[in-house]
Formats: sequence, C-alpha cells, structure tokens
Amino acid sequence: MIWLSDKNAPEIKSLKKTYSIEWANLTFESWKLALLSNWSVTISDDKWNLLFVSCWIKEEWLNKEAWYFPLQVEYQEKYYATWKIGWNRFQKREWRPSEQAVISSRIIDRPIRPMFPKWIINDVQIIATALSSSNESDLAFHGITWASLALLMTNMSFEGPVSWVRVSITSEWKLVFDPTFEDVENSKLILVVAWTMDAITMVEAQAKEVSDDDIMIALEYAHKIIKSICEAQIDFIKEYKEKFWICEVVEVYNKPDETLYEKVKEYLTEKRLEILYWKGKHDFQVWLTSLDNEVKQYLIDNKIYQYDVSDDIEKIKEQMTFVWDLVYKRVKEVMRKNVLDNEKRLDWRKLNEVRKVIWEIWFLPRTHWSALFQRWMTQILSVTTLWWPDDIQIIDDMYEEDKKRYIHHYNFPPYAVWEVRPLRWTWRREVWHGRLAEKALEPVLPSEIDFPYMIRVVSETMTCNWSSSMASVCWSSMSLMHAWVPISNPVAWVAMGMIYDEVSKKYKILSDIQAQEDFLWDMDFKVTRTKKWITAMQLDVKIKWLSMQVFKEAFSQWKEAIDYILWEMLSVIPQSNKELSQYAPRILSTIVPVEKIREVIWKWWENIQKAEADFNVSIHIEDDWKTFVTWKDAQWAEKALAWIKNFVWEPTIWELHTWDIINIITWTWAIVEFRGKTWMIHISKLSDKRVATVEEVVKIWEKVQVEVLTVDKDKWRIGLKLIKKV
Repeated sequence: MIWLSDKNAPEIKSLKKTYSIEWANLTFESWKLALLSNWSVTISDDKWNLLFVSCWIKEEWLNKEAWYFPLQVEYQEKYYATWKIGWNRFQKREWRPSEQAVISSRIIDRPIRPMFPKWIINDVQIIATALSSSNESDLAFHGITWASLALLMTNMSFEGPVSWVRVSITSEWKLVFDPTFEDVENSKLILVVAWTMDAITMVEAQAKEVSDDDIMIALEYAHKIIKSICEAQIDFIKEYKEKFWICEVVEVYNKPDETLYEKVKEYLTEKRLEILYWKGKHDFQVWLTSLDNEVKQYLIDNKIYQYDVSDDIEKIKEQMTFVWDLVYKRVKEVMRKNVLDNEKRLDWRKLNEVRKVIWEIWFLPRTHWSALFQRWMTQILSVTTLWWPDDIQIIDDMYEEDKKRYIHHYNFPPYAVWEVRPLRWTWRREVWHGRLAEKALEPVLPSEIDFPYMIRVVSETMTCNWSSSMASVCWSSMSLMHAWVPISNPVAWVAMGMIYDEVSKKYKILSDIQAQEDFLWDMDFKVTRTKKWITAMQLDVKIKWLSMQVFKEAFSQWKEAIDYILWEMLSVIPQSNKELSQYAPRILSTIVPVEKIREVIWKWWENIQKAEADFNVSIHIEDDWKTFVTWKDAQWAEKALAWIKNFVWEPTIWELHTWDIINIITWTWAIVEFRGKTWMIHISKLSDKRVATVEEVVKIWEKVQVEVLTVDKDKWRIGLKLIKKV
C-alpha cells in the first residue's frame, strides 16, 4: 500500500477502468474515496448510478475464542441518491435500514462468506453505499461484485473473484441483463445469481409460470455474463497491484488442536456413534454433550492428555475446550460417510423421503383464517388477516414510493429452538424469510380488481427442527385458501441439501433436510412451485464447486418431494373457500367514470364524508377511480353503493325505475325526483286512456314505476312513461 499523508493525498491518482459487459459499460475506480479505509472501490455506469464499497479488516484485538467468521455486511440507502428527503414530518435523517436494505445486506453476505477459509476470525466489515441512482434499477446487487473486488485488493485468502448478475425473462420471453424496475414489473422471471468463474455460490429467483427449462436457460445466460465480470475484476486487480502494491494482511485463525484427533477417532467408533441416530433435535444435542464428556474422560484416564495431577479433574475438563471440535469433526465425518456410502440418514429416512406432515385449519376461531402445520417436530401457525384497501402499506425507501398489498411476516421466537434471549426487534433472518414467502406466493394472488383486500399473513414459528421457512410457505398457502383468497394454485416448498466429498467426488442429494443435518450439507436448495410452475427459488452453497449437472439432479429429486407436499395440502383443502369469515370486513366495488368523479366527490370530498357518516361505511377511491365500499353492516353498504351508482347513472331506453312523485304542475305534468334532479311525466303518458287531470292517476309522494322512452344526452332530457303505482 502506498504511504499516505496529508501532504501527498491530493497528488494520488485513482485507478479507473471501464469495461463493456453485455450492453452496459461498467466503470471501476479505486483510491478515489475513503482513503483511510483499508480498501475501497466505486462502480458506475452510463446511467449515472454510483455505488461505493469499502472494506475494513481488523488484525488486532480479536476475539481469539470466536467459533464463527465475524463478517459484517451493510447496505446503505442514501435518499439524496434519488433526489429524495423522505421519512416523515418528524424524522428526516436516514435512521434505520429499510426492509429492502436489510435484504440487500444478506444478499451481498451470502455468496461472499463461503469464499473465506474455515476458522478465520479476523473481523471483516463491508459497507456498500448507494451514492447516486438513476431510479431505474436496484443497485444493491452490484454490491456482490464490488465486495469481491475490494476483498481481492486485500490479498487475503479470499477465493474470488465472485460476481453477480440479475437477469429477467420478459413477458415476450426475452432475456434482459440488469432489468429496470419496469422490466421487473412485467417479467416472467427475475433471477439473481452469484458465480465464480465456474461454480454457483447463490441463486435467488421469483417467477410467474416458468418451467425448469426456462430457469436453466436463464442460468446459462447469466453465467456467460458473470464470466465477463469476473475477468474484468482480474484485469483491474492486476493493474491495481502494479500501481499501488498490496500489503499482506495478518490472518488469524482459531483452528482446533487436532493433534489428538486420531485418538478421539479410535474411541468414537461408528458403532458408538449409532446412539446419535433416530434422535430429536434436543436429544441429539444432549448426546453430543455426553460424548464430549466421555471423550474428555477417556483422554484423561488413558493419560493421553497431559495435565497437572494436582488440579481438580472437573477443572481440567473445563480447560479441554478443543475436545468439542474434535467430537464435532468425528461425528460429521461418520454421518457424511454413512450418507455417501450407505445412503443412511440420521433419522433413517431415504434420501428422497419427506417427513410426515399433519395439518389443522381454523385453529384460531376468532381470526379471519388460520392453519397449523406440523412436520414431525416443526410447527408453523399461519394466520391470514384481510383488511380494507385504505390500509395498503406504503413503501418509503430510497426509490420512488411504492405500495404493498400483500405482506408476509415471519416470526422466530426463542422458545421455538429451546433458547432464552430478549425480544427487542425483528431479526434480519425474520425479515429475510418473510420476503421469501412473499416472493413465493405473490405470483398466485388474485388481481386487485378481482380481490381488492389488503392481505397480511403472519407465520408464527412454534417449534423449529429446520426449514421453518418452507413450512411457512406451504401453510400460508393453505391459510390464504381457507380465507377465501382465490389464489390461482396452491404453492409448496421443500428444502433440499447436498453432501459432496472433495476427494472421491461423490455426492448425494437429500430431500427435506432437518436441523441435525444442517452441519452436514454443502448446498441448501429451496424451490417453491405450484403443480406445474416455479414461483421462487433460493440456493446457498458452502463449497466452491457446484456444477449445472448437480443442479439439474436436485431439480428432479425436488419435484418428487413437492408433489407429495401438494397432494397432502389438497387432501385437506382442495380449493379456496367460497365465503368470507363472519369476522372479516366486506367490500363492494364499482368503477366511477372520469367525467362523473367530480359529482361523486364534490368540493373538499364533501359528498364522500357525508356518505361515510350517513351509512357507517368507509369509501376508498383509487387513482384509476376504482371505488371500494367497506363495511361491517351489509345493509348500509348496499345503500352506500347505490348512492354512488346514482351519481354515475346513464339512462337507457326501456329501463324501469321506481321513483317518488314530488310535485304536480297544473293539470299537465307529474314531477319525479332522482339523484337530486327532477324529471317530468306528461299527462298523456300516465295512462293508456284519456285523463282529465294528473290527480286522477297519481298524487304527491306516491311511489311509481316508470319506463324510459327517450334519451337526449345533449340536453340531458329523458321521456318517461308511467307503468304502475307501487
């Protein structure tokens, strides 16, 4: 790294290079901003988008006992990037990350984390900040590439480059790289992929009626672009090294002492480890702890572990923390071997077998609808609430204000996994899984015209033995069907895993992985689909190798599992209910012609306010003049809707109406009233016989049925004929 001081800082020239990738020109620039950060880089394009990524690595004052990689990734939205001030009347500063920013942080983290070596404990912080945006597309996905580029500058043991690509398949079935928000809105498929030069590390997707083949075509197209972006990173780093030089980072590892591993292996035979099979999540952990104590005692009794004989045995055991890592390693080794060689899983299921599921609907009697799911130990309670269009959520983030009609909230309380922790705020994990469920179910929701309700589904994780997110999708689908929401098809989800041996190159794919298998797998693959179409997908990879062939095999095995879940779901509730809960609000709707809206609203919404007060209803008018009447009393809602329709009435010949006689003019005309206007019936149209006076046939305040004979819209006159008195 060049020597930096206040004196020479103004003279440092940044490194800036532009690369043409697909039809976009992407510019990398380093040593432009944040000179005191360890490493930083900016990305910009032809549309005035600018994303800044900084990387900082801690080499001192580390937590030497850390058992995880302390990587922190933050994505920052700056409102000024899109010419906004935002927030509310009382708070104008970017205070906390939006839901989308939280999701973006995780998207950057997931493909980066597996690229670091195991046991590393250096604190690494990556901050991606959107400084300028065209407001046409989401910048967050660029953060994956630029985090990779910044890490390559560090000379750490980071096995990059890794790059992202976001592609869409349009409604015309065209592939588009880096789609705009408008493209996304009108696309059949949105696919976000992170890839090295030859291996997938992450996949995210949302789809509307696309097949497996469509996914594969999009993946192949994405990989072609990703290779170009990776090559651009390699080229930039080569010149960066020549110009600035890269200093060595002091990497710190908390590797377990494995000198006694062979002795531990001799004690923990495959036969002894049979005790871990067919155990629940809690019992599995209890037996692991028991084995840890047994191994410590074995090492002490056989004088394999050297210790001071004057010390207390229990104190010595407390010092032998390394034993847990050795036990963990041995258990993992045996479990993986049994799967790869004997297809033997911890719960003795077949590799493609899905755990048995049971269901209960209308579990909560006073909610709008609910469904309780249990798959062995995992329990999810999904609750659907329907509400009025006025309460549709407004999304206020860095980009243009948007609306959200369907919300899925996922909750993961500590008691679900036998933990004790304070309840403070929503975790990133909860935000992430809620959005996954939204993506899975959004493609099957009815249009707002067909079903104008705002929809909120909450998935409460009661007990978790892995893949609670999968359960929340399946049972939220059932909860929606039970709630009279006319979804086009039920959606199901099954979590798949893969175990891969780097020496023998053997691998096995596991259906419906459970918690105890979590530490075994090298790939986590989740796809949601209806009977025919894919709606969403998520894939995470722990290893640096994953071929398209394995991906295709996972697809095939996953289909079998999904078919089983869908069959079970439809056996409980084959189609959406035909009527609303008695506790749900009711909505009537109509369309008000543009030329009539002024009459309905009147000045300062005077008519609407009066109608809401008179009929005890809520009236909501959309931008396109769709008008919704919501109520708790059906009788008053019908009156309110009739009141609105009166304003938009267009007379047609031969139609019949029942109106009041409000006046009689001399002996020639009977006057009727409708919608605040008066209309005239000539004496000749009161009867087929000759009539001397109007009073011979009708009297004031009598109700009469009339027929429209003629319509003159230019002069707004209609000719009426009396049919009968009512």
